[in-house]
Amino acid sequence: MSTLTKPNHIGRKISRIRELRDMKQEALAQALGTNQQAISALENSETIDEQKLAEVAKALCVTPEAIKNFSEENMISYFNSFHDNSVNNGNFANNHCTFNPLDKLIETFHEKEKLYERLLQSEKDKIEYLEKLLNK
Repeated sequence: MSTLTKPNHIGRKISRIRELRDMKQEALAQALGTNQQAISALENSETIDEQKLAEVAKALCVTPEAIKNFSEENMISYFNSFHDNSVNNGNFANNHCTFNPLDKLIETFHEKEKLYERLLQSEKDKIEYLEKLLNK
């Protein structure tokens, strides 16, 4: 049965949010301290336990509720609201933005930078380990 007929398929929602955040499975795996295969299995799961959902949500920089309530229709509606408001003679009264988008962009950049640094350190550790094995 496809995920189109299962609107509460939590793994598919995680996958779509990950994709929208321009994150690869490997990066999510690194953030969760696991491997890409585990993320693939997670994204194919119809349900996951609450603790794991909270960990995934944190790694994706969203709330568990955002994952549970995610839908393609909501995303389309959300982005269309920007267009609808802009046509209203510049009246953005209906835009309930509770954060500074520039701050959010900078925060996201710093999170990606930290993730990159962790991935880089992991690769350095692997190289160091392999060099030790070669020198034995």
